[in-house]
Amino acid sequence: MTSLAEATGHALDLLLAGDAGLWQIIAISFKVSGSAILLATPPALLTAFVLAYLRFPGRRLLISLFSTLLSVPAVVVGLTLYLLLSNQGPLGDWRLLFTQSAMVMGQVVLAFPILVAMGHAALQSVDKRAWETARTLGASLLRAFFMVLREARFGLLAALLAAYGRIIAEVGASMMLGGNILDYTRNIPTAIALETSKGEFAQGIALGAILLLLAFTLNGILQHVQGKGVPST
Repeated sequence: MTSLAEATGHALDLLLAGDAGLWQIIAISFKVSGSAILLATPPALLTAFVLAYLRFPGRRLLISLFSTLLSVPAVVVGLTLYLLLSNQGPLGDWRLLFTQSAMVMGQVVLAFPILVAMGHAALQSVDKRAWETARTLGASLLRAFFMVLREARFGLLAALLAAYGRIIAEVGASMMLGGNILDYTRNIPTAIALETSKGEFAQGIALGAILLLLAFTLNGILQHVQGKGVPST
């Protein structure tokens, strides 16, 4: 059985040698998760803004719902979409099951409540007078909206990075909706699950190192941006 030291050394070799199979998995993972976050962010921020700045019946219920959805396991999201997209499901004619598009759908569903809940909290922290002042001075709805987003930019960036970190590392929905097909739907977490189940740890360690590096990078970006926003003394 391969020792941990040998597996780690082999993992390093795979990364440095530019192993085509390894980097194909990484590319698929970033492509799918990047597409999901781009699709989820605009409607999620708009929803967060509506919940923070408008008053309407059912508002508190919606806020509670999005907070509750934060804890829904990825495998439950995957199962729900699997049933909808399967041949016997209502969306079976779309023929999206076991495709990258299905994986994107699953990750959008996972990212959306994170963006809404954290975005709502960030927008709530902005002084309401900023919106009112902008509108009083004649700013259009769109311009006033973006002004409020700018005021909450650090909190919104934290929401964006948290959502991206969640979806690029989840395995349940990706496995069920993508099918873990080599060179098509096999991404970082599903490849790690497959390789470790076979007792082949080198590729799993290499891909895990990529996820760890991504986590450090995302945290570094957030700390850097937040640091730039702190007035010097």
